[in-house]
Amino acid sequence: MSEDASTPAQPPEASRGRSWPFRGRRQRAAAPSAPVDPDAELANAGGMGRGVRILLGLASAVVISFGIAAIGGILAPTLLALVLTICAQPVRVWLERHGTPQGLATGAVGLTVFALLAGFIAVLWIALAQFVGMLPQYKPQLQELGNQLTAWLKSIGLGPQQVQEIQSGFDPGKALSFVTGLLGNAFGLIALLVIVLTMLILMPADAAYTPTLLRQLKPTRPNLVYAVSGYAVSVRRYMVVTTLLGIAQGVINGVALLLLGVPAALLWAILSFLCSFIPNVGYFIALVPPLVFGYLTGGWGTVVGVIIVYGVINAIIQSVVQPKVVGSAVALSQTLTFFSVLFWAVVLGPIGAILAVPLTLLVRAVLVDSDPRARLWRPIIGDLAQTKAQMKAESDARREERHQIKAQDGRHG
Repeated sequence: MSEDASTPAQPPEASRGRSWPFRGRRQRAAAPSAPVDPDAELANAGGMGRGVRILLGLASAVVISFGIAAIGGILAPTLLALVLTICAQPVRVWLERHGTPQGLATGAVGLTVFALLAGFIAVLWIALAQFVGMLPQYKPQLQELGNQLTAWLKSIGLGPQQVQEIQSGFDPGKALSFVTGLLGNAFGLIALLVIVLTMLILMPADAAYTPTLLRQLKPTRPNLVYAVSGYAVSVRRYMVVTTLLGIAQGVINGVALLLLGVPAALLWAILSFLCSFIPNVGYFIALVPPLVFGYLTGGWGTVVGVIIVYGVINAIIQSVVQPKVVGSAVALSQTLTFFSVLFWAVVLGPIGAILAVPLTLLVRAVLVDSDPRARLWRPIIGDLAQTKAQMKAESDARREERHQIKAQDGRHG
């Protein structure tokens, strides 16, 4: 007699009568079977495997990165001028639409943007000069703070070499020499302003032909036109919104620091504005100096006040307001955004960190958006609109399945 015949069948009613807490759970999905046929994209790759193409792509990226870093002194201000030109393009178009001659509109927009940039640098220069004059007054407090931190680090078992390196960071002489070097590097600043001014004159003049060029290319290169147009719209929305919110963030933080009695409030407000362009990392960079000088002047009460003000303002502006206003213009994952800040900071320096998102969007436009076959990678790099809709549909289906199972249990119970 077979085993199936010797074992009595369990009645359905008895099975339903059992109390089993995981009875309504779905069966675990089986592991997917490996496909036999190669991907369709390999047919157009000349037989070259995906691993070889990835290695070639990474090698090309390394070579290009070193090349960009080698000419970063002229490329960084050029890219800054490009982003500013994209942001100012609608103003120039508006002036021409209202009867302003093309050359006058181009020159007016370029000079206005340059004047705003030069004025901001002048204010930053004044704030740095005030900080240099103020810093020697806090030399004893900074050294005492460094000694306290050193003693605490030794008590938790940190090595003497690491402790010495951390303690050297509280040396006012090093900070003073660093800031003085920034103020004294007039030649580099003038060279940067000259490059930016020249590009702000030439790029808007060339941008006057961009709409016609895009119309000419659209019949033969529609994907390239789509990528360029989408990049301009995304960068413009991101930069304009971030600038306005950064100004509001800097003003509010500066006023709060003044009320809390933190010295050099203007400098920290400017730092807060600049760091608003640096996702994920900028908040912590802008927070550290006010915390240190707030502790030196007001103790732990001022430190708590600075943390509360910066935390609330950052949470409201960068976590609530900015995502709703910018929307899907950026569509970059948090991991990729953080890595882009680190990457462009290494390649192009501080300007690269500030322009990390626009530069990453430029790379996406060139490598992904301009190629229909590569757009399938957009969800992986952060464009999750369809992914979220699918997740919501799957969640609703699972919820409906659980309701049906509960309803069946209720009828059989």
